[in-house]
Amino acid sequence: MSPPRKLHIKSYGCQMNVYDAQRMVDTLAAEGFVETASVDDADLVILNTCHIREKASEKVYSELGRLRVVKDEAARLGRHVSIAVAGCVAQAEGSEIIRRAPVVDVVVGPQSYHHLPQLLARARSHGRALETEFPVEDKFGFLAPPQPDAIRARGISSFVTVQEGCDKFCTFCVVPYTRGTEVSRPVARIVDDVLRLADNGVREITLIGQNVNAYHGEGPDGRTWSLGTLLHRLAEIPGIVRLRYSTSHPRDVDETLIAAHRDLPALMPFVHLPVQSGSNRVLAAMNRKHTVDDYRRVIDRFRAARQDIAFSSDFIVGFPGETEEDFSATLALVTQIGYAGAYSFKYSPRPGTPAADMREMVTAADMDERLVRLQELIDSQQSAFNVATIGNTVDVLFERAARNPGQIVGRTAYLQPAHVMASTDIIGRVLPVRIDSLERYSLLGELAAPQPTLSQMTPSQMTFPPMTTGA
Repeated sequence: MSPPRKLHIKSYGCQMNVYDAQRMVDTLAAEGFVETASVDDADLVILNTCHIREKASEKVYSELGRLRVVKDEAARLGRHVSIAVAGCVAQAEGSEIIRRAPVVDVVVGPQSYHHLPQLLARARSHGRALETEFPVEDKFGFLAPPQPDAIRARGISSFVTVQEGCDKFCTFCVVPYTRGTEVSRPVARIVDDVLRLADNGVREITLIGQNVNAYHGEGPDGRTWSLGTLLHRLAEIPGIVRLRYSTSHPRDVDETLIAAHRDLPALMPFVHLPVQSGSNRVLAAMNRKHTVDDYRRVIDRFRAARQDIAFSSDFIVGFPGETEEDFSATLALVTQIGYAGAYSFKYSPRPGTPAADMREMVTAADMDERLVRLQELIDSQQSAFNVATIGNTVDVLFERAARNPGQIVGRTAYLQPAHVMASTDIIGRVLPVRIDSLERYSLLGELAAPQPTLSQMTPSQMTFPPMTTGA
């Protein structure tokens, strides 16, 4: 029997890419590949790329330059290494990658990675292979399911893709061009995936999609199910103690999703709801299809359904034409909402998007200065949110042994890391923890006797006031 070939995947960007990387590993396992953390002993290296982050393409070409050295050194030693570029940069710039980077053997878009075995075979026989078309078939129906050992090795939390693509066409975003229009997986397929994960020790599921709350999959009753309805079904699966979802669009928050947050204890009270800007003028230029007041009303609906809910968001600083007044409106919105965390980025044009042709560019100096001000405000809110946890008892789902000997680390409902001294037999359990202190962004505490947790307390029982939208 020949020794297994080794596969190294480097993923960039979003949660969807993390999930896609795992499914590539599962698909290639049937071809005799085993995953390795070292690029130096890999027989196949895959760069799973993201086109959202700044200078995404340049980073890919820079990495390919380093891989050329690895590939040449392996060839000198008589070993062949294949290089593949997958993901959204591959989809957007496939032909250009083939032209500029002779080191690359395979280029494959995010909708076609189930064809990786055939593409690798084609590259071996024809030199190189490129596939960036949107296939007619559903890739999920062709992907090999993860093996039990692989599921257990990945831990107690898992991503499950339920929806891909986006129909919103925000002017700054490449997703509709690299991932295609919105497609939702059937409920039965998702339930099968989650059942398999639960049977192999997964306790927390995060449903993911580029626009996850636009989910509209076919249900077992023949009707179209919303994300809220799907969450109710998944909450019934034994062993699944926590449910999450990401990323949402404010326009697609319907009453079934609000009701799920009200009615499902397993659905965590932490919502990532990108707004991008606090200026209606900028939102219109972004084609976000919502106003600031629309966004506030969505926040209020969530808070009316569940008092302990918290939010994170995305912000773009320096979108073409953004004035100081527009940016001040963003700071005002952040101050009013109160976030437990947020991601913020300087605008950078993506080729092929409408915003890339806009000429009212904000200077680099202004972008830098605004980003610092925004991040200082967000960091202060996140710090206050974390500090407010000290002295309270919170539920923690324990995930793994920490780096410090004897410590076990888990996460709260709000994804805050929490450390306690305990034995490893608490991994996979949700236990109450009394928070004693804060170290940077991590909570430190002790296992507590069962008592009311934050989600069970009335406002008068809390030692800190719940956030509100204010006036």
